[in-house]
Order: sequence, then structure tokens, then C-alpha cells
Amino acid sequence: MIAGAAAVSTSISPRPKTITVALTGASGAQYGLRLVEALLAAGHGVYLLISQAAQVVLSMELDLEVPARPAEAEVFLSEYFGAPAGQLRVFGRQQWTAPVASGSNPADAMVVCPCTTGTLASIAGGISADLIDRAADVTLKEGRKLILVVRETPFTIIHLENMLRLARAGAVIMPANPGFYFRPTQIEEIIDFMVARILDHLGVPNDLAPRWGALGSGETERGD
Repeated sequence: MIAGAAAVSTSISPRPKTITVALTGASGAQYGLRLVEALLAAGHGVYLLISQAAQVVLSMELDLEVPARPAEAEVFLSEYFGAPAGQLRVFGRQQWTAPVASGSNPADAMVVCPCTTGTLASIAGGISADLIDRAADVTLKEGRKLILVVRETPFTIIHLENMLRLARAGAVIMPANPGFYFRPTQIEEIIDFMVARILDHLGVPNDLAPRWGALGSGETERGD
């Protein structure tokens, strides 16, 4: 569990979902881990895909040394999150027998969080060179929700054209742009704000962050 993070609501949606979460090598590994934590706490199943670069970022940003072998990573992260056996499944980058590789057994939705612009380009081009790209391709072709939490600045015209192409294909482009209207005082609150927006788009009830217009009597009115 991310140190200092607020407790995750344990309210469970009517039907548990299975969500594919992919972590790539952009900065912001905290977003991805917190998302996995929130989904597991709400009773949902998670298929987790971790790029090689993401393993480096997890080590740099969180001092988290995730084993390279998928089976070992699954045991390690299930213990890390306190998830029961089978709720969290980890697949390797070339594990083509994984459920996410085929439209005959797709997850309910997929989130790439954080998403590098390189991964963005691969998905936009339909490359499917590894399991992350293929899982995203399957998600789109099966009409399931694909959310890309892009983490880069500034964007080039290439990045923007790739986003437009994917948006036209049905993907949700959700750059990691947290709000500050609720006056956060800790990094964990900023992370939770972004994760709450992702959960909203997945249809997962949560109370991770304050809602606009529901800040209580202390809120300040502002004109346009």
C-alpha cells in the first residue's frame, strides 16, 4: 500500500469487474499502483501488465523491486496489496496465452497508467509487439473501454495526432492532470484525485477525492 494514502472505500459495485491495468515507463508509477490497490479493495479482479521500463520506474519512484518473472511478481504484489489468491494476476510481456491476448476472453476494461507516448504510438499504430499493445488492441476491437493516462509534457504534434486517432477509435485519453480546487496538502491526495477520475470512468464507486460543488460550507464562490 502506498505510504500515507487515504483508506480506500470498500463499497463494491453490483457485479465485480475484471480490469486490465498496464504500467509503462512514464513517471507516475504511483498512479498505477494506487489504481490497482483501489480496484482490489473494491472487490474487482485485476490483470496486471508491467513493462520493463515500468519496473525501473517503480524502483526509482517507490523503492519497489518487483520480480521480473510474472509468477513471482504475482505472489509479491498479492502480498503487497493484501489481495487473496487469484484476485490479482500478473502476465509477462510476451505471454500470448494470457486471457487479455484474445477477444474470446477480454477483460471488462483496460487502463494504461501511466502511459508513455511510445506506448501511445504503438497502440495507435496497431503494432501489438508485446502483450500491453495487444491487450489494448483487443480492448478496442471488442468495444470495451480503454483509458490511457498519458504522462508527458509538452506534447508534440505526433503525440496529439496519436491521441486523436485513438479517441476516434473509442479510447478515453486522460492525461494525468490532477485538480487543486480542494487544496491538497499531501502528494497522496493528488494521486487519489487522478485515480478517482479513472475509477469514475470505469464505473467503480469511490470516495477517494472531494467532488466539485460538494466541498461543504467552507467553499468559496467564484465568478466566471
